[in-house]
Amino acid sequence: MDLDLAQVRAFLATAEHLHFRRAAESLALTQQGLSKRIARLERELGVRLFDRGRAAVELTAAGRCFLGPAREALAAGAAAVAAAREAVPPLRLDVWGHLFAPLRTVREALDAVPGPAVEVGPARDLATTAAALARGETAAGFGRYHGHGVGGADGGGAADGPGGPGGPDGRGGWALAHRLVRLEPVDAVLRADHPLAARPFLRPAELAALDLVPPAAPGRLDFLSRFAERFGSRLLPGAANLGLDHLLERVRTVPDGFTLLPAELTLDPGAGLRAVPLTEPTPLYAWSLVWHRERPHPGLPFLLEAFTGAGAARRWLEYRPERDWLPEADAAQVAAQVSVRAAGVTRAAEAARTT
Repeated sequence: MDLDLAQVRAFLATAEHLHFRRAAESLALTQQGLSKRIARLERELGVRLFDRGRAAVELTAAGRCFLGPAREALAAGAAAVAAAREAVPPLRLDVWGHLFAPLRTVREALDAVPGPAVEVGPARDLATTAAALARGETAAGFGRYHGHGVGGADGGGAADGPGGPGGPDGRGGWALAHRLVRLEPVDAVLRADHPLAARPFLRPAELAALDLVPPAAPGRLDFLSRFAERFGSRLLPGAANLGLDHLLERVRTVPDGFTLLPAELTLDPGAGLRAVPLTEPTPLYAWSLVWHRERPHPGLPFLLEAFTGAGAARRWLEYRPERDWLPEADAAQVAAQVSVRAAGVTRAAEAARTT
């Protein structure tokens, strides 16, 4: 028989706790799921591993004999995984959109899943990352991909597919694939002496009479441009991007000025400023992973797994059109990914019915 390490892991947890519910909880399984794994293992081995009494669970003689080799088998499996991952060269992950602190999301994703080493480095923007991917200098990028032409400092999401024209793949495209991995609410940051600053929350439409202060040239800021177009705010001319402190100081100097920053950003606007949540609808900033479609890095599945797992646990991709607002390209990306997931579930269900 081929020993299933998931079944071995279930056996060892049950042998340690001698209690099916506690063993299931330790593995993040249902008690029914754990029992099925144990039963399948016993059936394939042809022996009972546990005596299941009303008051207690005990190892049988066969279970006690199986315990030591089972531990060795699980350790060997872990060593095999580690050895394979060590053979994968370190992943270079370029990030952009630094005013919105992308490393917060990257850190949460990478901390959740052990895997190959990841070297995180700064990139100027999406176009810079796309060029580095084309040259093979980086494995993936993380930032905003806006899906209507590569370029712009804050890039953000369309469905997996090529970028804009004129890229370096020799055929008029950037050969990029991309996946949206997080939707993050943004707050309005405005002067504390403005009448709207005292409100517990604001609707985006209430900012129509205010001036949106950008951190750089508006042509490179897709999200802010789309927000201004949708809700009627006037987007001011940009200045040199000298960092977050410089942006906040600009907001302080504009009587009717405001800017947008992630609601989860650890931020003390300092004297004279206040961050106010936005609702009805809540604007969402889209973060995406991008990579070279034709030359994916061997460690790319790990990155996708890490962001997918963290996103599911932290509900990063929650979007309700009646409650939230996304630029059109980002909303299309959400719809595309939902369709792909639904198709995958349907195919899996059909396969299960035929086996």
